[in-house]
Formats: sequence, structure tokens, C-alpha cells
Amino acid sequence: MSASKRREYDFIVIGSGVAGLWTAVHLGRHGRVAVLTKDVITEGSTGYAQGGVAVALSEGDDPELHLRDTLEAGDGLCDVPAVELLTFEGPGAVRELIACGAQFDAVNGEYLYGREAAHSHRRILHANGDQTGAEIERALVAAVRAAETIDVLEHTQAGHLLTADGRCIGVQAHDFTTQATLFITARATALATGGVGGLYRVTTNPPVITGDGLALAYRAGARLADIEFVQFHPTALAAPGFPKFLLSEALRGDGARLRNARGEAFMKSYHALGDLAPRDEVARAVTSEMKAAQQPFVYLDLAPIGKQRLEERFPAIVRACREHGFDVPDSPVPVCPAAHYTMGGIDVDLDCRTSLPGLYAVGECSCVSVHGANRLASNSLLEGIVFGPRCAAAMTRERQLDEAECREIVSAGPRLVDVGSGFYHDLLDIMWDNMSVVRSDATLRGAIVFLAHTSAKVGPSAAPTRYGIEQANGLLLGKLMAAAALNRWESRGAHYRLDCEDTSEQLRQHTIVYKGDDGAPVLEYMPVELQRTRSEP
Repeated sequence: MSASKRREYDFIVIGSGVAGLWTAVHLGRHGRVAVLTKDVITEGSTGYAQGGVAVALSEGDDPELHLRDTLEAGDGLCDVPAVELLTFEGPGAVRELIACGAQFDAVNGEYLYGREAAHSHRRILHANGDQTGAEIERALVAAVRAAETIDVLEHTQAGHLLTADGRCIGVQAHDFTTQATLFITARATALATGGVGGLYRVTTNPPVITGDGLALAYRAGARLADIEFVQFHPTALAAPGFPKFLLSEALRGDGARLRNARGEAFMKSYHALGDLAPRDEVARAVTSEMKAAQQPFVYLDLAPIGKQRLEERFPAIVRACREHGFDVPDSPVPVCPAAHYTMGGIDVDLDCRTSLPGLYAVGECSCVSVHGANRLASNSLLEGIVFGPRCAAAMTRERQLDEAECREIVSAGPRLVDVGSGFYHDLLDIMWDNMSVVRSDATLRGAIVFLAHTSAKVGPSAAPTRYGIEQANGLLLGKLMAAAALNRWESRGAHYRLDCEDTSEQLRQHTIVYKGDDGAPVLEYMPVELQRTRSEP
């Protein structure tokens, strides 16, 4: 058995993407912070983000217009007060990030703005062309490393949230470098672990994105919301044997066009906005054209952008395409949908509080309901930038822990869950085959049966592995996601059912999932918040 160690901090942040690091930077001004990441600090979704940050800073734009675009894309499930915070506080939050060292593309001191699908204006700030996430990550990692009050614990996996008297008081984790079990206590803990995209066979997410934060929160008794809504990016590079490299939506904003096997630009026949339709519409159109042609991809034609513009604006994409044999823009690139972003997550309020006192969640693992049923492009980085400081501010108001409540909980035995045998590839297949772009009663029930049977093999482990913990978390989340999707008898946003293609006004509600007293999941509905907090112009 590994050795156990006890550590005390003021605050814990689990995850090292934009939301987690930005939260940690603000917390570091108020106390000692532990940032846990199961890999290295730079490994996560943020560094791979290409498109940019959507924010109403360009001439002629306005937060009100950004709000309207976000609500339109969200297909009725956005909470209006949350979207108001995102869009109206976005400009100030981005300016603060710039003051922290993030550098965005500009000419003569004027920022350059791109446009992406379902945006009414050019409002996408980008860095180094298509490497926005990497630049934000660089700035935030530097700020965290420079803070004397922040400790970064790499290769350290959170496996169990510690609770006492109905309150989260920290985390039990495993340090895979020293093989030590860590009991880390703090007055407030924030989950910033990203989404669930890595649970799908075809995904743009790095392998570390396995829904760990959602599983931790659920097991500890916190509520999840809208977990049936997963966004599938319509244009991932479909090169044989190559991981699904994302081809940013900003390409279509600059003129790229989707074409089918016959070379026809098909999107206008599916949606009035054509190639700039919302992502769920484009993903389904691409899937339909793939099925009609009986081939695993369609084509993205980059020629309309022009060679010079393409190389200047999208250097990383050009490099990746050419490295894999595609002479862009002279030849089209094969693309297909891939799991990309989680709209649902841990249910939180506007200050990122979960239903479990002392526990917070921020970024993609949370559901503050700014994305609704279908995220508007490039709102994800903005969410972390806006809500990270709000999360930190609320965490600083939590009371100090009593030594007695910590001592009892830390002295207990191992609680880390693990799966002894390898089911991960089966899990990835069942998620992709049964719960991806198009679903039905039959596919969802099939997923539930498989996942319920396999989940019976999950149990506590005194010698856990990262792989085993990820499998256990994935099996739990897959089962919950399938149950939520089966329960939503409609098609809305990214949740599309062949057996129920209509949208139900009666189901314009959030799905809430939590662990019942008997240990079984409970599914309920909660009304969408439509009341504005700001006066309309």
C-alpha cells in the first residue's frame, strides 16, 4: 500500500486549463493554493483551442448583440442572467487577461477580429493566427509559476472529494510520481477539469479529458445538469490513422466551404446561414451527406480563403494539413464530426457554487447555463475568463475549517475507485456508436445496458492507476448521460433523436441528475431562467 500524506491549503483547484489557472491566479492573492493536474500543467483542452475568444470589443459590436447570438444558438436552454454576465462582463474580463500578459493579434495597435458561425459580427479575438488557447495558456502558466502562494501538483489525480457534515473540505488524490495517497484539506475546492469529450472514440479532445470532475462531484452528492448535451464539431481532419485534429470554424468564417462527394457546396440546402449555421446543424448536415455517399467524410474547400490569407491566419492548421499530405488550399481536406465540447456539467450558480457547500466548479466541467443546448463558437474560453474571477471571489468568502472535522475524515481508509480490467475502448465505442450526433431510443437503451453491466466491476482501490480511475469515471458518466438523453423525449440543439425530431416547449427545462438516498440516480427537470437582470436597450 502506498504511503499517505496530509496537506493543508486555503484553496484547492483541480484542473489546469484556462478556468482553473485563472481562478488560481485570483485565489493566490488571498491565501495558499494547490493546483492539482493529473498530467503536466499544460496538458488539457485550452492549449488546443484554435478559434479564439468571442467578446464584444470590435467597432459596431455590443454585448447585447453577443447576448442575442448566444441565446439563439443555445436553442432555448440558456439561462438569461448567466448569458448577461458572460457577454456584458466579457470585455472587462478580457482586458484584465491582457493586462496579465496574454497577447492577441493586432495591427498598429488595433486588434484583429474574426467571425465564426452564428455570430452576427466579427468579434473573435485570436492569437498567433489559430493558436489562441496556447497563448492564453502560456500567459496563465507564467502567472501561476510566478505566484509564491500557488503550488502546482502535477501527475496528481483527484480520486475522491472529502466531506464532513455535508460540506466539501478537500480531496483525496494520488501522486503517481511518488505513489503516495494525498489527503489535501482546504476551506474551498474548485473543480476545473474540463468536459467529457475524451470518452468518445472520435474526438478533438486530448486523452486527459475524461469527465473526472463531473464524476467526483456526483459521487460526493452534488447535482449535474444538462449532461445529455455534447457538441460535435463538424470539421475534424479525417486523415486515416491520424487523431482528429480540429479544423477551426473560423476557416468557414473566412470563406471555406463544405462540399460533398460530388463536389457540391451543400450547406445552403440545410440551413439559411449555409456554412455559418450553428454547429449542431452543420454536424447533422455533414453526417447526412456522409451517409448518403457511404463514405466516412465530406470535404472542406479552403481555396476561397486564398493562399496568403490562409497561411497568415491559420499557420498551425496549414502545417498539420500539409504534414499529412493535403496540399492546401489547392486540394480539399476530408473532414468529419467529432466530439468536442460539453454544454452540461456540474450544476452551479452565477458564483460557481455547486449544491454541495464548499465545492465550486468552473469552466467546461460546470453548467452555469451560458451555452444552453448548443454552444456558440468561441464562448468557451470567454466563460473561463469571466467566471474564473467570480469563482475565486466566492471561494474566499468560505469559512476556515475546524481541525477536528478534518482529522476524522482524513483518518478513514481508501476511497479511490478503479476498474481492474480494460474496458476503455469498449466505452469509447459505445459512446460514439450509441450517443453521438444522432440518437434514438434503441441506441440509448443499448448504451445503458452495456454501461450498467460493466459499471458493476468498479470498486475502491488501495493501489489505483490513472487509467483505472478514468475508466471508472467514464463508465459512471456514460451511464448518467445515456439516462438523461433517454429521458429527454425531444430533439433540441446538440441532442438529436431520430425517433423524436420535434422540439417540445414542455421540455424547455434543464435536466438535473443527482445521487438519491439509495445510491441510484434521480432525474428531475428545473425551469430555465428567462428573467433579465439588465434593462434591454
